[in-house]
Amino acid sequence: MKDQYDVVVIGGGPAGASAAATVAAGGLSTLLIERESMPRFHVGESLMPETYWPLQRLGLTDRIKSAGWQAKKSVQFVTHNGRESEPFFFSQHDDRECSTTWQVERSEFDKMLFDRAAELGADCYDQTRLLDVHFESSAESSAESSDSADDKATGVTVRDSSGTEHKINSKVVIDGTGQQSFIANKLNLKEVNPDLKQAAIWSYYRGAVRGDGDNQGATIIMQCENQNAWFWFIPLSRGITSIGCVASNDYLLKGRGKPEQVFQEELARCPGLIPRLENATRLGDVKTAKEFSYTTRKQAGDGWVLVGDANGFIDPVYSSGVYFALEMGIRAGDAVVDGFKKDDLSGEQLGSWSESFGEGAKWIRKLVQAFYTKEFSIGRFMKEYPQHRGNVTDLLIGRTFHEGAGRMFNDMDESIERAKREMMA
Repeated sequence: MKDQYDVVVIGGGPAGASAAATVAAGGLSTLLIERESMPRFHVGESLMPETYWPLQRLGLTDRIKSAGWQAKKSVQFVTHNGRESEPFFFSQHDDRECSTTWQVERSEFDKMLFDRAAELGADCYDQTRLLDVHFESSAESSAESSDSADDKATGVTVRDSSGTEHKINSKVVIDGTGQQSFIANKLNLKEVNPDLKQAAIWSYYRGAVRGDGDNQGATIIMQCENQNAWFWFIPLSRGITSIGCVASNDYLLKGRGKPEQVFQEELARCPGLIPRLENATRLGDVKTAKEFSYTTRKQAGDGWVLVGDANGFIDPVYSSGVYFALEMGIRAGDAVVDGFKKDDLSGEQLGSWSESFGEGAKWIRKLVQAFYTKEFSIGRFMKEYPQHRGNVTDLLIGRTFHEGAGRMFNDMDESIERAKREMMA
């Protein structure tokens, strides 16, 4: 590990690894650090089809195809009374090869990305903990603003696997620290969505009943009877299925006993899931996590940029996390490489991609908000507005960065308001 790099990337997940791979491929001296030992466990196994394109950019599509992971060709929804929607088959909307995606083992998938960054020239170290990111006040920021977010990042201090501390200077720091959000917390940039303070309890099962044919690898979203919680059903390879319950943090984790008990209580309230687990065996204990949705009021500054969950976190219901992380990592990496060429490492340059990215990501956020509105039903919406089936499929695919991606939401808002009026009548 050297004491000077062009770029230091913090966090070896999809966002950090793709950013490190991109800047290293651009000829910049790059350090990528990860605090855990790679490979390491991580939840979030389901990939959107649009993940194909950043993986292609990174040169990984052939490796992904040969990894043996469960193919994912569709998404399906189950209502609180057990009624199943028609599957949303991606190929019916786009029959190209990219319409098939995967349910991955995140430990293996993230290690593949981490190793790819090393192949492209990054110095990659796991079991290396970030202790601090260093900033200095520029003449402009000190004269015009007292906001520390205007300060310039100059490097990091880390502790390696032997316990040795290193102070490393760099011209750019890319923060991919996930929900730890190191820079956002240090600079007080985080803005939590008060309506989406969620939590998750999950585990893994062998022998769960899957869909048929091309639907056997589908991610299935299942509502509980009281609509206070929902379950994900993600078929993985080797006959294992990831099954998790998501609800508000207060509802799920406060005053209800141990997570194991709560998980079983909610499972008993999920008519779509009960028959799928009749002959299944759970593997290991349940796991828990807080899934607070948040944004950041600033995504880049002089010498620093935020990617992945360090930039913002969207609820996991539509499996957008890995795709958005990869997309941000590559977009930020390109902006960094371009900034070095132009001798411009300002926040405006390093974050030049963030506005257009946010314009696309907002449609997934809006779809998440609709999902948590009890009056909303995807099945009812499709019956009322069948002309929007392609638009809905677009969003489930992850195709949000184009004009017209949000054209269905006026009708969706009208559908929700009509349902509210009917319930009050």
